[in-house]
Amino acid sequence: MAKPKSKTKKTTTKAHQVTRGKHKIIKGEGFKLWRFLLKLLLAGLVLLAILMAYLDAQVKAKFEGKRWSLPAKVYARALDLYPGKPLEIEELRYELELLGYRSQQALSRPGSFWQSANQLQFFSRGFKLWNETVLSRRLIVTFNNRQIVSLKGEDGQHLSLVSVEPFLMGGIYPAHGEDRSLVRIEQVPKFVQAALLAVEDKDFYSHHGVSLKAISRALWANVRAGRYQQGGSTLTQQLVKNFYLTSDRTLIRKATEALMAVLLDLHYEKQEILEAYLNEVYLGQAGQRAIHGFGLASQYYFGREINELKLHQAALLVSLVKGPSYYNPRRHPERALARRDLVLSILDKEGVATAEQINWAKRQPLDVINKSAYTQVSYPAYMDLVKRQLRRDYRAEDLVSEGLRIFTSLDPVMQRQAEASLVKRINQFRRQDVSRMRSLEGAVVVTSTDTAEVLALVGGQDTRYSGFNRALDAARPVGSLLKPAVYLAALENPQQYTLVTKISDEPVVIPDTQGKIWSPKNSDKKSHGMVPLHRALAQSYNQATARLGMDLGLDKVLNTIRQLGVRRQLPNYPSVMLGAGGLAPIEVADMYQTIAAGGFDAPLRAIRNVTNSQGDPLNRYPLRLEQRFDAATIHLLYYALQETMREGTGRSVYNYVSSDLNVAGKTGTTDDLRDSWFAGFTGDRLAVVWLGNDDNTPTGLTGSRGALSVWGGLMSRIKPVSLTGSVPSDIRYLWVDEVTGTLSAENCQGARYMPFIKGSEPTEKSDCIATNRRLGDWIKSWFE
Repeated sequence: MAKPKSKTKKTTTKAHQVTRGKHKIIKGEGFKLWRFLLKLLLAGLVLLAILMAYLDAQVKAKFEGKRWSLPAKVYARALDLYPGKPLEIEELRYELELLGYRSQQALSRPGSFWQSANQLQFFSRGFKLWNETVLSRRLIVTFNNRQIVSLKGEDGQHLSLVSVEPFLMGGIYPAHGEDRSLVRIEQVPKFVQAALLAVEDKDFYSHHGVSLKAISRALWANVRAGRYQQGGSTLTQQLVKNFYLTSDRTLIRKATEALMAVLLDLHYEKQEILEAYLNEVYLGQAGQRAIHGFGLASQYYFGREINELKLHQAALLVSLVKGPSYYNPRRHPERALARRDLVLSILDKEGVATAEQINWAKRQPLDVINKSAYTQVSYPAYMDLVKRQLRRDYRAEDLVSEGLRIFTSLDPVMQRQAEASLVKRINQFRRQDVSRMRSLEGAVVVTSTDTAEVLALVGGQDTRYSGFNRALDAARPVGSLLKPAVYLAALENPQQYTLVTKISDEPVVIPDTQGKIWSPKNSDKKSHGMVPLHRALAQSYNQATARLGMDLGLDKVLNTIRQLGVRRQLPNYPSVMLGAGGLAPIEVADMYQTIAAGGFDAPLRAIRNVTNSQGDPLNRYPLRLEQRFDAATIHLLYYALQETMREGTGRSVYNYVSSDLNVAGKTGTTDDLRDSWFAGFTGDRLAVVWLGNDDNTPTGLTGSRGALSVWGGLMSRIKPVSLTGSVPSDIRYLWVDEVTGTLSAENCQGARYMPFIKGSEPTEKSDCIATNRRLGDWIKSWFE
């Protein structure tokens, strides 16, 4: 009999089947999950690889390419020293202090000097200028009677010429305002490097961009303090953050920073990374400019090159890495001193310096200079001129990014004297007549008559103001400053006009094209009849000049003005001969430069040469001359302009300078005494001065009372060379009668020694009355 099947067993079997089915389902689902996770992991690795490739490309592209936009740096001229050079000991000291030299008797390093009674010793810095490299050396300069009498090296050897490095007067900065002076790692003293690493990343040479030890140490310090106290970023991470990333405090940015730090460390040597950090780190703010890098910070805070730093100075710079604003030594000296001494203690602990050196450093003051050249543009008016000339040859983006080095002709000593002369007289005039001269302003342009270089330029009474530049942009009526052009146009025709030709100074009435009448009057309100041509210019007779100009023809006069270098289009009406047209002081200087250069037109220039950031030559700006006037004709004009200064409207100049100094020039005064002008030159210097109110109200100043007094004060300060001249071969000097212009003799009454172009000499003789008094004896000194 068959047994019935067990229900339990069937049930069990079904249950097992169900369980096995569930296991199959679970196993299938688990496999799918692992497969999904594996795909996710692979996708993540692919994305990470793509990210790493992208970051790697970013790291290499910028680090191997152009790392920074470097502003152009503008330098003054290098100071040449040689025996016989007119220079006072205080002027040399001023320039050395301007360059950041420190007074110390030992002269232990470049950038130091020591002054005794008539001797100044200094340890010069080396520098590269155009294609010349000047080495650092110890020098001994001896002075006597306002000039250098001896120049020696430290071995006592006599030297003929030595150059001192040019003063950095400013820069042309990008919109973001970053500024830096790049340094190579070998230029940075070892103790500066060691100090930085001891404080910021003492494991720098052992980690690979990220330091787990530093992170753990920082985490533990922060936990113990109960607040954020210490960061774990390596120096490499700091560089990545500053160089590639933003300052956002997010996990993504931090992770990116770590990855890029590893990549940077993988590709580049430690010394390359350290050098980049030394040039990148932010260390302060100078107005709108951000001070980046140890090279520039050394100059900004101490006025020294980085290789001249001492231990206490290096410690201060390292301390600023933590917070340049918080530890600003000029604003928070106590806070900065405490931080510096803490850094010195770290250096002691890490063995960077000996205990004796550390103790000495802690006893030192902060040693920060009171005022840095980087706080503001040193000479804003001159910088304005430089920028305008640079724009002719360089794109704006190149001037703020390529690190160009622009060497100019600015003479800091001359600039200082020009500023002092102008400011002194303006302040005196303001006190004398508050109602009319409360806001009196002025401008000065000084050039070299030999090279047409602009040596100094002052744009207003506030010499550090970067606004309206009156020297370049204040186009004001120039009064009698255009008169020499009228007389020069006449003297170009020697068969018709000589210095003794009589011209009429009677009243003149001239209608213009619009039917208006122009009838100029003399400043003394008198007419003087028939006067010699030279006397009409020396005494600045308006009526005589207007008559002469109209006889010559207005077109000829305007052409002569253009030939003298005036490029502005002047109005074509008669009053322009007496200065009705407006010119800026720099344009007047351009005109008188042609006269002072013997009739050769040479456009004024402020730039000597330009190099790239490594000092390799790029562009030179040599002197370019074009002869516009015959030397003999200019010689005649020289005579008349010297007479102006000896006997005419400019004679008050000898209240300021020695009578032994020959000068030539012309005063200018406009209607209602609104503008006061003077343009004059010596044997080596030309200067133009303007005084007036910006609102064009009367000042009460004539050219001789106002602008000439500034000019005279300037010349008394700068020791110019007297105007002397070689006589052109076609010039002949004769004694002539002052009144009649006929031939006379040396001992005759009223005799004057005067030049004539050969073939134009007078032939008629005058009756001679013997006398010991001769007119124009000053001309003899011209040839001595």
